[in-house]
Amino acid sequence: MKILIRQGRVIDPASGTDRVADVAIAAGRIIGIGSAPADFAPNRVIAASGCWVLPGLVDLSVRLREPGQEHAGMLESETAAAVAGGVTSLVCPPDTDPVLDEPGLVDMLKARAEKLHRARLFPLGALTRGLQGEVLAEMVQLTERGCVGFGQADRPIVNTQVLQRAFQYAATFGYALWLRPEEPWLSKGVMASGPLATRLGLSGVPAASEVIALHTLFELLRGVAAAAGAAAATPSVRLHVCRLSTAAGVALVRQAKAEGLPVTADVSVHNLLLTDTDIGYYDTRLRLQPPVRQQRDRDALRQALADGTIDALVSDHNPVSADAKAVPFAEAEPGATAVELLAGLALKWAEQDGVPAARAAEVLTAGPARVLGARLGTLQASVGRLAVGGVADVCVLDPAATWRVDPARLRSQGRHTPFEGHALPASVRATLVGGHVAFDAEA
Repeated sequence: MKILIRQGRVIDPASGTDRVADVAIAAGRIIGIGSAPADFAPNRVIAASGCWVLPGLVDLSVRLREPGQEHAGMLESETAAAVAGGVTSLVCPPDTDPVLDEPGLVDMLKARAEKLHRARLFPLGALTRGLQGEVLAEMVQLTERGCVGFGQADRPIVNTQVLQRAFQYAATFGYALWLRPEEPWLSKGVMASGPLATRLGLSGVPAASEVIALHTLFELLRGVAAAAGAAAATPSVRLHVCRLSTAAGVALVRQAKAEGLPVTADVSVHNLLLTDTDIGYYDTRLRLQPPVRQQRDRDALRQALADGTIDALVSDHNPVSADAKAVPFAEAEPGATAVELLAGLALKWAEQDGVPAARAAEVLTAGPARVLGARLGTLQASVGRLAVGGVADVCVLDPAATWRVDPARLRSQGRHTPFEGHALPASVRATLVGGHVAFDAEA
C-alpha cells in the first residue's frame, strides 16, 4: 500500500528534523519526506495537520506474559495495546514462564509475534539459567536467535562471582547486560523506605539497595577494562541500567558516563511522575518494582531524563490480574499496565517541566534505539528514526488532544494502573509498522 501522511509536524530527533512536511510511504518504506516521487499516487491519505509525525516509539520494558499465559491470548492483547500507544518496537524481559533461557523458546515467541504483524519484538535473554543466578545461560545461542542483550529482570544475582563471570563472558563477545540495580538482601521490602513506610507499617526498600548495586556493577565494569590491559580502556561489554529510582543512583550514573564507561540507563513512567505519597491508603496499584520514592528522587530523575543522563523512558508495562491486586498491599503482585499511556505520560512530564518537544520525542525514539544499537541488525537504520529508504515505523500523535485514563477502555488485559482517572495529553491517531497501519484511532 502507498500511504501519504499529509502536512504533519515531522519530529525526528535522530536527524534533527522538526518541520511541517508530507511523509510518503510505499512497499513498507519511507520514500519521501517533504516531497514524494513525481509518479507517487497514494492509496490512502492520513491527514496529520496539527499532529506530530514521529518515529514509531521504542519501549525497552514491556512484559507480554508469554510464554506462560498463551491461553489468555496475552501476546495478542499486549501487542495491540502497544500499537495503540504508538509503540512499534518493544523489548521483552526474560522472566517469562518458562524463562527465556533456551533458543527454542525465543524462536517460538518471535514467531508468534511476527504472525500478528504488530509491534516488533526484541527479546532479552536470561543471563543465568532459570534466572537462578548460579549458572550462565548459553549467550551465544540466544544471541543467534535474536536476543538483544541479557538480564535478570527483577531477580538479582546473589553470588557476585557469577556476576563477575557474566561481565567477563559478555565482554568477550561484545554483549550488553541489562540489569536493574538492587542489592539482594536490602530489596525485599514492598515500598520505598521513609517516614510514610513507617507510618503504614510496610517493609521498606532503602535507596542504599540501588546505590550498593550500582557501585558493584560499575566496579565490575572497570575490572573488565583493567583485565583488557589498561585501566582506562573501554570494555566491549555494555551495561544498561534498568529503571533507575533514586537521586543517588542518578549521581552515580552521571559520574560513570563522565568517566567514559559504556553505560546507558532508563527510568519508568511511574518513578518519573509518582511518589510514595500517591500510595495513599494502601493502593495496590502503586505496588511496583522498583518502588516509587520521595519527591527529591522523582525530581532528580526528571532532571536526569531532560539533560540526557538517563537515555530512555520506559513504560515498565507489566499486566497483573485482578486477583493478584485484590489482596493486602504487601501481598499484592508488583506491576501495572502502562504501554498505552507511554506517550501521554511523556508529554505530561515535558509540559510540566518545560522540556522541548524534540527531547520528549527523543527519550521515546532515538534514545532507546541507541541503547539497542547494533543488535537491531538491518533495522538499525530504521528503528527510532524517520529516514528516506528506511522501514516505515511511524506514530502519528495529536499533542493537543486530552483523554482520561479509563481501565475499561484499555486494550491490555491488565486493568490496573496508578494513573486511573488522570487526564493525559496527546492521543495516538495512527501507528504504522513496516508501512502497515497497525492502529487507526478512527477505525
